[in-house]
Amino acid sequence: MRERDLVAVARAPGPDWLDLVPQIWAAGAAFIPIDPRLSAPQAEALLRLARPTVAITEVDGHAAGRRMDDGVPADDGVALVVHTSGTGGVSKLAQFERAAVAAAVTISADALAATSEDRWLCCLPLAHIGGLLVALRGVLLGAPVTIHTRFDPSAFMREKRSVFTSLVPTMLRRLLDAGADLAAYRAILVGGDKLPPADRERGGPAVVQTYGLTESCGGIVYDGRALPSVEIRLGAASAIELRGPTLMRGYRSDPQATATAFTSDGWLRTGDIGEIDQNGRLRVEGRADDLIISGGEKVWPGEVESAVRTHPKVLDVAAAGRPDAEWGQRVTVWVVPVDPRDPPTLEELRAFSAETLARHRGPRELVLVETLPRTASGKVRRAELPGARTDPE
Repeated sequence: MRERDLVAVARAPGPDWLDLVPQIWAAGAAFIPIDPRLSAPQAEALLRLARPTVAITEVDGHAAGRRMDDGVPADDGVALVVHTSGTGGVSKLAQFERAAVAAAVTISADALAATSEDRWLCCLPLAHIGGLLVALRGVLLGAPVTIHTRFDPSAFMREKRSVFTSLVPTMLRRLLDAGADLAAYRAILVGGDKLPPADRERGGPAVVQTYGLTESCGGIVYDGRALPSVEIRLGAASAIELRGPTLMRGYRSDPQATATAFTSDGWLRTGDIGEIDQNGRLRVEGRADDLIISGGEKVWPGEVESAVRTHPKVLDVAAAGRPDAEWGQRVTVWVVPVDPRDPPTLEELRAFSAETLARHRGPRELVLVETLPRTASGKVRRAELPGARTDPE
């Protein structure tokens, strides 16, 4: 590897990453992780988009590298390139300078009082920013890191040495449902999607709800408070905008998308809507394009999901608006039942949600499904929910 190489790493998570990442960093190269769960066509499309100079794959259980004939070197100063498509499915490559990655790691460590002696557990995909930042804590802090090949509640509960970890809400819920004892953890960073209040309470004091996105180099707001040197403001229509040392430089080979991502004065447009309370604490309502407007009332999918999720017959749930000739949109929930032979009825869910949610915000349509379409980081792909894009009745 050489300085300014862009190294594509298509290997499953595991201990080998603890050697590979420091090598790339020390060489002055940049790396882009390729999720091994991608199909062959998806991985090939990502490689065509990224045009790395070096590709490292797994052959017979060992890392094998080759130089790419049509590769384009990383931009000067770039250390990390991360694929992001969010819930919209449009692929983009966020580029981060070394200083931005270092800032993301160090300001988090300062906020958590984490030292080079404290072990981190990585069970998030290494192709996504949350998992990468755990691995990079080993490089930049010298902290011990344990990497699991995949998330498995049983393996998580057998891990006795770690005191910090990062999860998405679905992972935390699975651990809680499995009866995991989380008391040994000093902090469990939970991000990537909205954390239901009930799960936050069940998780205990170690749970820290984080807010950020790939383009901000992960979570930079902890429990509604911006980390040091990070700034938050609300733009037009309460749109959340961020500024600080961790932000991406821009999207690789896509100046138009880069220009759209930032305001004219350099703030990152998150695409999320929120509010800042009188104590300066940020509350995230949701994605601007997820907002449901039914009969003139604004309804956020997250509040509906939180009200329905704890019903004893509900295993998983997503909410979105479907076109409605009378109301404009009707609040619809897609539910994975605990027992497909005894699913909840719409009437049961409306009565249950009315205990914590105004009835006019409750679900007006129920769709039973076997599974929900999610991104690798656990976010619901609302546009892919069955029948989510139907015409008004």
